[in-house]
Amino acid sequence: MCDLAAALEIVGPRWALLIVERLLDGPQRYGDLQRELGAPTNMLATRLKELEAAGVLRRLPLKHNTRAYALTDRGLDLANAIAELGRWGSGLSDTD
Repeated sequence: MCDLAAALEIVGPRWALLIVERLLDGPQRYGDLQRELGAPTNMLATRLKELEAAGVLRRLPLKHNTRAYALTDRGLDLANAIAELGRWGSGLSDTD
């Protein structure tokens, strides 16, 4: 498998990069992520588990049996790629 294909196995599924992008601002609780992204709850839970298993993020225990999610160093390494994809995406509306 090529390097790009390996990366897309982790961050290619729908919502994955959007979750990482939100967590670049710092740790977020599940409910806050769900509200900000508008992702279906079952999909968000699945993506969070996948990203945690891949070492992109980690769970942080909070009070009252709640948790937050934060990026690991591996997740933070995606910041430049996400910024570049955002710039590329902003140019798509210019091609109409």
